[in-house]
Amino acid sequence: MSDVALDGYRDHARAGVVDGLVRLGELARGRRFVHVSSTRVGGGVAEILHRLVPLMGELGLDAQWDVIDGDPDFFATTKAFHNAIQGVETPVTEAMLDHYLAVNRANARRLAPQGDLVLVHDPQPVPLVEARAPGDRWVWRCHIDLSAPAPRAWSFLRRWVDRYDLAVVSLDAFARPLAIPYVVVPPSIDPLAEKNRPMPPEEIAATLETLGVPVDKPLLVQISRFDRFKDPVGVIAAYRAVKRRHDVRLVLAGGGATDDPEGDRVLAEVREAAGRDPDILVLDLPAWAPLAVNALQRAATIVVQKSTREGFGLTVAEAMWKGKPVIGGRVGGITLQILDGITGYTVASPEEAAARAEHLLDRPELARTMGARGRERVRERFLITRHLHDYVSLLVRPTP
Repeated sequence: MSDVALDGYRDHARAGVVDGLVRLGELARGRRFVHVSSTRVGGGVAEILHRLVPLMGELGLDAQWDVIDGDPDFFATTKAFHNAIQGVETPVTEAMLDHYLAVNRANARRLAPQGDLVLVHDPQPVPLVEARAPGDRWVWRCHIDLSAPAPRAWSFLRRWVDRYDLAVVSLDAFARPLAIPYVVVPPSIDPLAEKNRPMPPEEIAATLETLGVPVDKPLLVQISRFDRFKDPVGVIAAYRAVKRRHDVRLVLAGGGATDDPEGDRVLAEVREAAGRDPDILVLDLPAWAPLAVNALQRAATIVVQKSTREGFGLTVAEAMWKGKPVIGGRVGGITLQILDGITGYTVASPEEAAARAEHLLDRPELARTMGARGRERVRERFLITRHLHDYVSLLVRPTP
């Protein structure tokens, strides 16, 4: 096995981590690990898999990533499931459920996933488990908060979830409704990816100029899909409160995912809320715009991720890795990343977000200290090397 790519992480991960991965790979060599998800473009799941699957192959696994097909009606239903799992019941008709199952059965015939471990991501492809081959081990990886799902949708989905051998969630609190065993595997960022690699100041400046983002005043930046659970309108309200005392600029940057049909509607709501304020920049980025995201996070004075529901929120770890203080919603995996008052702040309202932002703007040295602490927290807990170790461990040390 060539260890050239893995060697690149030695300067970022803790000492001994890469050597431990090589030894783990020797135990799993040749075993087949299949991921199944709903999209290759947009969102944190696709981003992680673009990096993890090749690294699994480098460790000696037979690693594969399959993606299901679906039409707009299918993804409208799965978006309703996504919202319902996070506690917002959305009407789903019997016809929608029938179509959801029909699409999954067609995908099962097309993909026929088989492996020593088949890891199925999120609600979209859950019923694929009907097609499992004898002796295969199937694991459901849920990236969103399961702690208080809407009853009707969860009752429908769990008839398939309960047929898996194991579930993987991002933190303990997400797993309360599960009837099968589970393990906790937080998501991660890749320090070598284009989105996170170091950028020299001139490259940052050139990228921001291309985006039309001036740097003549402090920047508050939120980067996320245009999704109501990310609360971009609430971020605008927080910015307006800050603006009364500090001359700042707000950048709301994001894009869509191919499995999220609501993005355009939310983007329209955000633009309406922004109005004609020249210091609110709403950037509709392509689904894959790593250098733009990297430059915006590095140029930010404060990064915001004011979600009202959140599975994990990779943008938090990304910003912390770049040494930025982060103000995040007091929900889901954000609370696992931000140590409140140490690496940033967690908040529950626009008013609280505004107060914390003003506090940091008045204390730049505190902002720098929080940023430095945040980077070390990401190094310890949220780099892709730890994520790779956790997934490969499912093969060599299976949990009952």
